[in-house]
Amino acid sequence: MSEARERPLDIICIGRTCVDLYAEQEGARLEDVQSFRKYVGGSAANIAFGTARLGVRSAMLTRVGEEQMGRYVRRALEEAGVDVSRVRFDPEHLTPYVLLAVRETEGFPRLFAYGEAADMALEPGDVEPGFIASARALLITGTPLSREGSRAACRKAVRAAREAGARVVFDLDYRPVFWGVVPRERGGEMFAESERVTREYRAVLPECDLVVGTEEEIRIAGGSADTREALLGIRERSGATIVLKVGAMGAVVFPDEIPEKIQDGVRVPGFRVEVFNSVGAGDAFMSGFLSGWLRGEPLEECLRLGNACGAIVVSRHGCSPAMPTREELGYFLSLGESPGDLRKDAWLEHLHRATTRRAPEELHVLAIDHRWQLEELADELGVERGRLADLKRLLARAFRRAAEGRGEAGVLLDDVYGRRALEELTGQGFWVARAVEAAGSRPVEFNGGANVAAAIRGWPQEHVVKCNLYMHPQDDPQTRRLQEQRVLQLYDACVSNERRLLLEVQPPRGASYGKSGAAEVLERLYRLGVRPDWWKLPPALEPEVWEGIGEVVRGHDPYCAGLLVLGQGLPEEKLAGSFAAASSEPLCRGFAIGRSIYAGPARRWLAGEIGDEELVSEVAAGYGRVSELWRRRVQRREKQPEAKR
Repeated sequence: MSEARERPLDIICIGRTCVDLYAEQEGARLEDVQSFRKYVGGSAANIAFGTARLGVRSAMLTRVGEEQMGRYVRRALEEAGVDVSRVRFDPEHLTPYVLLAVRETEGFPRLFAYGEAADMALEPGDVEPGFIASARALLITGTPLSREGSRAACRKAVRAAREAGARVVFDLDYRPVFWGVVPRERGGEMFAESERVTREYRAVLPECDLVVGTEEEIRIAGGSADTREALLGIRERSGATIVLKVGAMGAVVFPDEIPEKIQDGVRVPGFRVEVFNSVGAGDAFMSGFLSGWLRGEPLEECLRLGNACGAIVVSRHGCSPAMPTREELGYFLSLGESPGDLRKDAWLEHLHRATTRRAPEELHVLAIDHRWQLEELADELGVERGRLADLKRLLARAFRRAAEGRGEAGVLLDDVYGRRALEELTGQGFWVARAVEAAGSRPVEFNGGANVAAAIRGWPQEHVVKCNLYMHPQDDPQTRRLQEQRVLQLYDACVSNERRLLLEVQPPRGASYGKSGAAEVLERLYRLGVRPDWWKLPPALEPEVWEGIGEVVRGHDPYCAGLLVLGQGLPEEKLAGSFAAASSEPLCRGFAIGRSIYAGPARRWLAGEIGDEELVSEVAAGYGRVSELWRRRVQRREKQPEAKR
């Protein structure tokens, strides 16, 4: 293995780092847009994000504001797999943002709200030669060259890369508005002549191994309005491989001399897809191309990967979150050259949701979303139902005490009695699920009314949508039809609002599933096109029940995050048997237990027999015991007599 391949990083990216605010109203003028979605943006950040999703060991060298948006950008990059050790917080400058309208007739207008932005405040002191030397390649982008400090930082990084034997990639990334050659309201313009820009670009070209740009960017770098003449101008100053991006037609690569006809360069056919949003296509292309180039793939394969990533991203809203994973890319390439309207490809969209999901391998969930059960208890004890909100806050406090520092910890709450508890746990790093169903409803109804999409849109993004379904294979046709319609409505709402979904399936009161009922219900829901992230299922003592469920799930969705075992109020000794049976199925990856843990202490607290601290301590201890039961489930399974297996 060469010295370059032994380095811990594949590529370090320097350049624009911001927050993109994409219009939700398609076709509206920017001044008429009413709401936006927030994503990580900026060419360099997008490329770091996109390459990381494709398995490239990427790092970002930049500054963000020491404020909420800076923390958001840094966290989002880290969650995508980017090394953020050199994403520094700047207390003097804000994280910039860009407003974008999804409006093809005006070339996707955008407004760069930059001013004295953190990413453009990069200075040579931010560049550590040792860090640059830890990567096989350095990517710089054109926009930082527009400021004295960031330009000096880029040049220092380039020198460090050359001295360390790393390759230098130059993404021309020309945005005239940053150079002051067009007014701010014309931020969407991609070209305006400028001798200053050409001069600064030409100063960098001799140090480059790869130069990538659109026709407009190649022209500004080469100093000519004629594309071939501009290519020749670049070649005079640089022996770099030149990649000319030509939109829907893909790209043309010039590894050596510039041919008489541009189309005689190295190229492969593009993919014919329906374009929804062209912003970010170039960064996606760059991510795909680099994923092959850094592995030493032939240029034709690099182009194919770049074209494919660009084609996927133009079918989606936003740029960085639209970047494909390796699994998506493999599936897309299997579709051929004319995939058509990718927004209608349900499996591709599911692959995107599933392979970008951030979730613990295992989940130990304290379920405290019960409503009607606690209402019955309060009525039985003659206690006002209003006290249930205080109870939920104490139960949430118990969870927090027991869960601190445990990555597998999760909590399930409602917003009827648990709203304050939800607020206290939100943003604290825990896995949080929130009940969406009206308690006990069958067919299912939703809290907040029939428009469930509008209801969950107002939830924090981190809240997993949980829905309890009382379903049975023997349901009458009318109940089944209504239930299935509403589940489909909920699933579509979760997909369109980018929310994770936990479906809980239980038999109606007085009924049971037997050995195959739960698997039959899941099979029917999958055939409807419903693919939740997690299933929450009743306890079972027979391993074959779990194995049958696992076969159904794997057959329809091998990317399912897992099955969670319900408690249904069972005492701990019986939970141990249920957990042991579940250990036979690898998809059983945790539990969601509530009343088995808190029912006794909650009753005594409502009755005035114990105080707040005793309640919290008992519930925290119970949660810990159940977690330990789950950890020991395999040993318990192995100790069961053969006759009971």
